[in-house]
Amino acid sequence: MSRMFAEVVDLDVLTDWMDSRGLETGSIEEPELITGGTQNILMRFRRGNRSFVFRRPPPHKRANSDETMRREARVLAALAGTAVPHPALVDACPDEGVLGAAFYLMEPVDGFNPSLGLPPLHEGDRAVQRRMGFAMPEAIAALGAVDFNARGLADLGKFDGWAERQVGRWRKQLDSYSALPGYPGPDIPGVDDVGRWLEERRPADARPGLIHGDFHFANVLFRHDGGELAAVVDWELVTIGDPLLDLGHLLCSWPRRGITSVVGFNPPGLPSQDEVIAHYAAHSSRDLGNLLWYRVLACYRLGLILEGTHARACAGLAPKETGDRLHASTVSLFEQALELIG
Repeated sequence: MSRMFAEVVDLDVLTDWMDSRGLETGSIEEPELITGGTQNILMRFRRGNRSFVFRRPPPHKRANSDETMRREARVLAALAGTAVPHPALVDACPDEGVLGAAFYLMEPVDGFNPSLGLPPLHEGDRAVQRRMGFAMPEAIAALGAVDFNARGLADLGKFDGWAERQVGRWRKQLDSYSALPGYPGPDIPGVDDVGRWLEERRPADARPGLIHGDFHFANVLFRHDGGELAAVVDWELVTIGDPLLDLGHLLCSWPRRGITSVVGFNPPGLPSQDEVIAHYAAHSSRDLGNLLWYRVLACYRLGLILEGTHARACAGLAPKETGDRLHASTVSLFEQALELIG
């Protein structure tokens, strides 16, 4: 059994580490890789009388992959007891020397990823779909309301100059992809025009809060018995920023008439974007006067992040099919940004 998973995790080493932490006894049973993501590794397994979910960076780690795992685990621990639905942290190993990467263990979540398909209840009931849509802005409103200082997360990110840094930071990341062999360079409509528009219309009243950084239907799990969220997952981009960016991400990935969302999710019962905005406003104290800027920034930021997987695929570090699909999403996001700015 250990041989089957040797490329992602040495189960014997993981067993020894769990022994040292007092996490059940006996051998690891029923290990199963969980699909759905494009980057990090998730594995569900059972040990003793308890089930666990293991998470670590991909085999081809980025420079910051281990720090990302450490941050994720820290944030999940800090969210315990809040109104934010999230996987409960069991334990974490920040030391890369144990398994070649930082990793952590979570409690399993009884839920499903809607981007991979809907169960019969959710597929056939538009009222449930509508509730699913409204649960999304509620979750990010709750996250933005978390007192990150009281939760010990004040140093999670530097907020001073946050809005001023956004375009330069993500453009620099795009430029860095040119170092990957085989990447022909960005073929993205309006990348300079959108960046210039963002710089010229930067809001002066950004307010700090916790942001997920990649909030959409592919990064949540819903309950099987209705439209409520079971957990927000994939916390690798969590930081201190303006939570309106999470609303921007939700909107830029929201299905539009005649256009399937970038996460391939488009049930007919979802509320409209205007209804989502109004619902967020009813659950948050934040001023939405500059929401357009955050929507355009979300298209810009997410598009350039997704382009990174395309570049990695060109270099043979990610599946070509995944790279092609995410490049198409990048193009779609920039087309949406150009439409928003007119």
